[in-house]
Amino acid sequence: MRRKGIWLVALVLLGVVASGCISGGGGTQTSSAKIQLTGDFTKDAVAVGKALQQNGISEVRFSAWGSGDPNSVMRVYGIVEAARRINRIWEKNGIKVKITITDTHYVASFQDAYKEYLSKQPLGQAGDFFVNSYAFLPTLADEGYILDITDYAKAYKSVIDDFYPSLIEASKFKGRLYGLPQDTEARPLYIRKDVAARIGLNLNGLDGKVKNGEFTWSDVYMWAKKAKESGVEWGLIHRKGSAHPDLIQFIFAFGGKLYDPNTGKLVVDVPAVYKWLYVEWKFARDGLLPKDIMSWDWAKQIHPTVVEGKTLFDIGGTWYWTEWQTKQYYNGRSLTPEEVKKWFYYTLFPAGEKGDKPVTLSQPFIWMINSKAGQQNPKYDELKDVYHELAFLMVVKASDPDINAIHSVISAHLPVRKAAAKLIKDEKWLNDLKALNLDLDPTVKDNIKDIVKATVNPINAEFLANVSYMLEYTHLAPAHPKYPALADIFKEAVDRVLRGEMTPKDAVNFIIQKVKADSELAQNVEIVGEIPENWKFPQ
Repeated sequence: MRRKGIWLVALVLLGVVASGCISGGGGTQTSSAKIQLTGDFTKDAVAVGKALQQNGISEVRFSAWGSGDPNSVMRVYGIVEAARRINRIWEKNGIKVKITITDTHYVASFQDAYKEYLSKQPLGQAGDFFVNSYAFLPTLADEGYILDITDYAKAYKSVIDDFYPSLIEASKFKGRLYGLPQDTEARPLYIRKDVAARIGLNLNGLDGKVKNGEFTWSDVYMWAKKAKESGVEWGLIHRKGSAHPDLIQFIFAFGGKLYDPNTGKLVVDVPAVYKWLYVEWKFARDGLLPKDIMSWDWAKQIHPTVVEGKTLFDIGGTWYWTEWQTKQYYNGRSLTPEEVKKWFYYTLFPAGEKGDKPVTLSQPFIWMINSKAGQQNPKYDELKDVYHELAFLMVVKASDPDINAIHSVISAHLPVRKAAAKLIKDEKWLNDLKALNLDLDPTVKDNIKDIVKATVNPINAEFLANVSYMLEYTHLAPAHPKYPALADIFKEAVDRVLRGEMTPKDAVNFIIQKVKADSELAQNVEIVGEIPENWKFPQ
């Protein structure tokens, strides 16, 4: 439900509604000492610092909330580093104000993090900075829970223009900017080189065959079956859940769509969804894919099965590359960079069938600012514009190319800024990162040192360079407020198909019925096409 009152507050914060006067203390004060941002970062930071100091503020306390894989901790420590860099500017300019990050809240499940933010934001208990999937941004923006930074960002056009345009678009809702990109990624199909060699699968040039649409999901099935017949436990392992939208790649790989920009509605593309579910059903019925994979444990089942060579194929993400080097998934230890390179080949997600195109999927994470950012600080009602401008400057600073590049290298996510992409190719800079010979906050260094030790390696930098082309084939899950609800229905349908509780046809009808039974979904989702008659897989 849209809260019009919250939207009004947001408009006031942005200066769209003229500032009034508030009676406070012994007299009348202006409602805010709002600063006109210039795009000169040092100048703007100094102006904000002076405004705070003049109002008796000596400390600004913020919290940062993030989530994701174990190596992506810069999603919160980037904010810690941004605070240090602004504090240094203030110190050099004689400003006696300090930013303190009181809480770095980092959890594994970004869906759980989103639900926690959603429940605590109205109570004033959510983090001031929130890094999460762009897919949740429309709901948070629509509810007024995150700050519209459109007007602030106008002064920082040179910074905005250094981000990849598609990622800036993913940070918008109804044409307004609600955050800055923090990272993105691709989702390759990983292939075990040792298993492939054992069954005669020639990987030389296979990535090109996938790129050209010559190697399709029928080929994946055929080779997965050969792997199983050779004694390998599984032919295919894939990710799980609705918060991890990897499986919707099947819809795109079969030429389908999930969103109609002309109507602004989500789409259940019946032919593509049916083919997706049929592939899942066929793999599971033939014992090539665990029928209970949707309930497997990440650390105890999914990753160990892949790194121990118990499958030929794995639908994963670029971040796996370094996660396998830092988590003890392989017989009680982590892999070395050399082992990951030796054992894993990677391609785009293959075309569904001949005539279709290969794809990948990206889920950009976005730096978002709580619309109540700074609420726990003194004189918030009087200075909220200043606190919000400071929060915006912190997100700009947390997006510095070197901070983004550090995150990219240690987590195997792709850079979101062109300047960061150049930096990860700089051998001297990589060596300095390896030695932690960089000017970083001691807390940041301490929290990334073990990850840096395990991941900063020319092999990993080469991997990032090699997979960057995949962004040319990428799709995004719809940034629609009702998409998470539709994704939950897809997840349930996949789980039932895998377990053999439903046929693919029954599962498609189940999805349609669930959509129609929900009045909000029914208004926001189009059902398109029919189940294809006599369609067969593999072909």
